[in-house]
Amino acid sequence: MQHRMKTHRLTEQQMNQLLERVQTGIFATLNSDGTPYITPMHFVYYNNAIFAHGLPKGKKLDNIAHDSRIGFSVYEMDKLLLDPDGNPCDTNTKYESVIISGTAKLVDDIDEKGNILKKIVEKYTPHLASKELPINMVKGTAVIQIDITEMTGKYYS
Repeated sequence: MQHRMKTHRLTEQQMNQLLERVQTGIFATLNSDGTPYITPMHFVYYNNAIFAHGLPKGKKLDNIAHDSRIGFSVYEMDKLLLDPDGNPCDTNTKYESVIISGTAKLVDDIDEKGNILKKIVEKYTPHLASKELPINMVKGTAVIQIDITEMTGKYYS
C-alpha cells in the first residue's frame, strides 16, 4: 500500500462528497488488444454507482461489450503548496482523489435511463431540471452504469 494511502486516506463520506461535487471523471476501458482507452466524462454518483451518458455507439461501448472491467477516477486540485525556501523539488499539491475499479454495463430499462438522465440534468443544468426529457432522446442515449467493486480515496493538504 502506498504511504499516503496509509496516512492520508479519505473516509467513505469524504469520497462520496468528492464524487458528488466533481464535474468530470476519467473513464478507462480496455481495447480488444488489451491496451487502455481513457475518456473524460460527465457523470453522476447515485445509489453507490457511477452513471455516465453518451452516444449509443462508439469505442467505449465496444470495449465494455468486449470486457466490462473498468477504471474510473476523479481528482480535485485545490492549490500548489510551495516550499518556503523556493525549492521546486519540495513543491506539493493540496488535492483529493478517488480511484474506482468496477464493471460497466448499459442501462436498458427506459424508466431507469430517464431517471438517471434527470439526475445528470440536475447536476449539470439544475435550472432545466423541471423540464420533461423527450422520450426519443432518452431512448437514443446510452446510459452506462459502473458497479463499484473497489473504491479508494486520498488527500494531501
